[in-house]
This record gives sequence, C-alpha cells and structure tokens, in this order.
Amino acid sequence: MPQNVEVGTILMSGWPQLFGCEGESYSGNWSVVKVLDAFVLDRKIRDAGWNFFFIASEVKSTFIGAPGTEKIKNALKSILEKVSERHFNGLQVTGIVAKRFLGLPYTVVSAHSRHVQQDCNLEGVEARRSLRRDAAWAAG
Repeated sequence: MPQNVEVGTILMSGWPQLFGCEGESYSGNWSVVKVLDAFVLDRKIRDAGWNFFFIASEVKSTFIGAPGTEKIKNALKSILEKVSERHFNGLQVTGIVAKRFLGLPYTVVSAHSRHVQQDCNLEGVEARRSLRRDAAWAAG
C-alpha cells in the first residue's frame, strides 16, 4: 500500500494497466497510478485512442488534526465513495491543506473526479454504471 498520497496523485479503478501504466493497490479496487503527472497519463490515454475527462466539481473531506498518512487515507476513502456513487473511474487529488479554526487544527482533502472512456462525449450516470457493472462481471 502506498505510504504517501500527495497533491497530483491519481487513483484509477481498474484502468492503469490498459494504458501501459503501473498501479499500486490503494483501497478496494482503486489503485494509485505511477506516472509523473496527469499530463503524462492523459497523453498515454489519448495515444491509445481514449479520452481522459476532468470533472470540474470538487469533492472534499475534512478531518480534525494535522495531515497524516492514515488520516489522509481515511479522507480519501470517503471521497472515493462519493466518486464511486457517480460511477467515475478516476480521481485526482488537488489539495491537502492544513488549517486552524480557533486554534483547533483541521485538514481539508480535496479532489476532482476523472473519467476514462472511448467516446469523446462524457457518458451519463446510467451508461457509466452499466459499463462498471459489465467490467466487474468480466473481471469475475
């Protein structure tokens, strides 16, 4: 399991190996993609004839305390559940910010959903749900 998730980290649900990228298991069927950055991954995906969407709406999770590996992992699990509900197959961590309110430390983890698909128009929730169900069935 990866020890450090930082800003820029990309997690994918079952896709990295299809585009010649290595992935390291993170949580459930989500893997951390081992690439230099999102631009490199985007180029690999586009070279394969697929599209890599960036979803503008931000997903956040907040916890009390300073950022630590285990606390960030728990925050990301919460974010991954939200992303999974919308049936997106990727996530990019865009912020891990330590703050204080009345002297109490807290941390905000933010991310944006990403989605890989062949069509150049983003599919709706039902189509994404169907594709994930079919992929899960094919995987056994």
